[in-house]
Amino acid sequence: MAASTSHTYTVTARDASGNESARSASVTVRTQAGDGGGGTPVAANGQLHVCGTKLCNKNGKQIQLRGMSTHGLQWYPQCVTGGSLDALATDWKADVVRLSMYIQEGGYETNPRAFTDLMHSLIEQVSARGMYVIVDWHMLDPGDPNHNLSRAKTFFAEIAQRHASRPNVLYEIANEPNHVSWSTIKSYAEQVIPVIRAQDPDGIVLVGTRAWSSLGVSDGATETEVVGNPVNASNIMYTFHFYAATHDGKYLNALSRAADRIPMFVTEFGTQNSAGEGTNDFTRSQQYLDLMANKKISWVNWNFSDDHRSGAVFTTGTCDAGGPWTGTGRLKEAGVWIRDRIRTADDF
Repeated sequence: MAASTSHTYTVTARDASGNESARSASVTVRTQAGDGGGGTPVAANGQLHVCGTKLCNKNGKQIQLRGMSTHGLQWYPQCVTGGSLDALATDWKADVVRLSMYIQEGGYETNPRAFTDLMHSLIEQVSARGMYVIVDWHMLDPGDPNHNLSRAKTFFAEIAQRHASRPNVLYEIANEPNHVSWSTIKSYAEQVIPVIRAQDPDGIVLVGTRAWSSLGVSDGATETEVVGNPVNASNIMYTFHFYAATHDGKYLNALSRAADRIPMFVTEFGTQNSAGEGTNDFTRSQQYLDLMANKKISWVNWNFSDDHRSGAVFTTGTCDAGGPWTGTGRLKEAGVWIRDRIRTADDF
């Protein structure tokens, strides 16, 4: 058995509006050396790379990853534990976990060292369970990623250096750029990607698109601005986010067209409205999932927490109680629905 280590981090808990709550969460993270055992997604697929417009495994086979995103680590660290990650790996049968680290809103900028160390440790813990991990630089407000350019270079240089030997780490360098042009986002990406490549030549980089990673659709544009002016880098994919009750067929069609021209990865989606609230639109959600299955577009659902909104998969209080994480007893309607779809057999 691989040697295990444990680390304890204290992160001030805040509510989902970014306000400090009355408590702090002390998170003990136990990690194992190595990158999972036989039969895991990483064992089956190894180092991923972009081949044409698709995500391919070590054997050149086109694959689709499916999994979950955490909520903001500054708000819900108590939802990301050894037990909950065990459940994702074995009960949910997830392929990938997105670690969502906000930069503002009480996140990284408040304590870069603590949040970087927490990210290191969570990467190790996800890796020990044989899943892929997306390191999410969750910039949101302000919407110009260049506001955090220096921070991003510092953070990703260290993350890439520490984890370059792992075959399972993907770098999402700008969550949802907004109120900026595609050329501005492209410039940012072309400054951050070389920092990662200097440490990790093989890791896939995920680049956010205009208007909250909608390929510009939420600003009245289309995917053509990215198709016609791609980032000058290899082994990258572009991100698309959707919320089924808000983002209608216009968005679905843009994703479909884009996926035929450029590599796409849906790093965030919900079955509710764009605030992650309200009634679930499972009909529209299934249309998106069918499209993504057909075109082998990997996806990650928002979010693996017990936030009060309908988009959080667990009922309120589950994380503070330490679960139970398995089965459907503590899941909201959206949680039951998405778990069922993650659990369906992979085509590796």
